[in-house]
Amino acid sequence: MIIYHNPRCSKSRQSLALLRENGVEPEVIEYLKTPLDEVALREVIAKLGFKTHDVVRIKEEPYQQLALSPDSSDEDLIAAIVKYPILMERPIVVKGNSAVIGRPPEKVKELL
Repeated sequence: MIIYHNPRCSKSRQSLALLRENGVEPEVIEYLKTPLDEVALREVIAKLGFKTHDVVRIKEEPYQQLALSPDSSDEDLIAAIVKYPILMERPIVVKGNSAVIGRPPEKVKELL
């Protein structure tokens, strides 16, 4: 399993703790330090089964600065997340071809 993690986020910390409590030691990727490239981001979004806008944190400053919206193209949204990884919803936990966003953290149980 992989968790795209932000240690400053309580939901991310709770999701990581939940995995560990269930005997899983995931690969932890601090995506703000090691951002996903376009290919990896597209793969994660496909595993989530979401629309690209659904993985964007709309309250973050770059979202407004870039004038993004639910009508923005996937290409624009992905380019924004690659450039400003803070825009990516967190945490994302991946297991094989499946992924979930740990909001609420109990959502990661779907992958256990």
